[in-house]
Amino acid sequence: MLRGPDVDSIRFADRSVGAVIGTSWLTGSSFWVHCAAAALFAFGVFLTLRKGAKRTDGLERVIAFGPLFFAWPLAVFGAQHFIFLHDVVNGVPSWMPGHLFWAVLVGTSLIAASLSMITAIKAELAALMVGVMLFLFVLLIYVPNLIQNPGDLAVTALLRDLSLSGGALALAGTLAAEGRWRGFGWIAVLGRAFFAVAIGEFGVENFLHPNFAPVVPEPDLMTPAWIPGHMVWPYLTGAILVACSMAMLLNWRTRLAAAVAGIAFFVLLLFLYMPMEIVHPSIAISGELDQVAQTLAMCGAALLVAGAQKSKNARLSFVGARQDRLGS
Repeated sequence: MLRGPDVDSIRFADRSVGAVIGTSWLTGSSFWVHCAAAALFAFGVFLTLRKGAKRTDGLERVIAFGPLFFAWPLAVFGAQHFIFLHDVVNGVPSWMPGHLFWAVLVGTSLIAASLSMITAIKAELAALMVGVMLFLFVLLIYVPNLIQNPGDLAVTALLRDLSLSGGALALAGTLAAEGRWRGFGWIAVLGRAFFAVAIGEFGVENFLHPNFAPVVPEPDLMTPAWIPGHMVWPYLTGAILVACSMAMLLNWRTRLAAAVAGIAFFVLLLFLYMPMEIVHPSIAISGELDQVAQTLAMCGAALLVAGAQKSKNARLSFVGARQDRLGS
């Protein structure tokens, strides 16, 4: 995602579009963004249960929520492009012309892709485009930043988008193998490699910087001292991520390893990031809602990688939803 300037090291204060464009119609925007996000998530849960999740049991039912968990955060990230338009425009690389155009285009694309994947309408195309877009961000934005300013922060930012690109490509490859684009099923393998490499590095970072909040360790976000066992979470998360990464890279129990990583992210969401959001709700870039969305996106990406692995017992329920729609 295109983010504001130095977004990984600076916690932006909340600023509405009204403050940017000189209007007041979005007063109280944080409340309405939270309401819209909650409504979209509830709608996605309804569709997931109605279209396929009820037909599965155990681990398959967990994996069935991968598309929703990955897609919902995209809408949050897309909305931030408009709410914090000024910051996002400033975050576009200086060598790219038309900064406002790219900020608006990416924001619109993220929201459209989110709705596409949640409703299973042209989801394979949306997932592929998101995966390619995020990979282009890695190549055109984060790699140059890493060359100019080498360090852990630049690597973390690069691998964050690479991991989400991997999740999107895993979904695209899964749907391609089940549909008309059968020759593109290999994309899922590439997505698994992207995701595995990224979470392996995140796991190591959790050991090196245990004060940072886990999932995607960032120096501007510490684990609050009021969180029970706040120093245990990073080490436990690091061990799980490193183990799951190695299993996926070696293609050993890949489906289980990816699912375990997804469950670990979801546990962190429930017991760490959601309490932080409740105590201090914020829609700012790198704020609490952003961290909730980022963690859920990582969870969704892991479940999509798990869903891309063949299972004799069940197909990814998202594929079933797509077939139901085409048959109706």
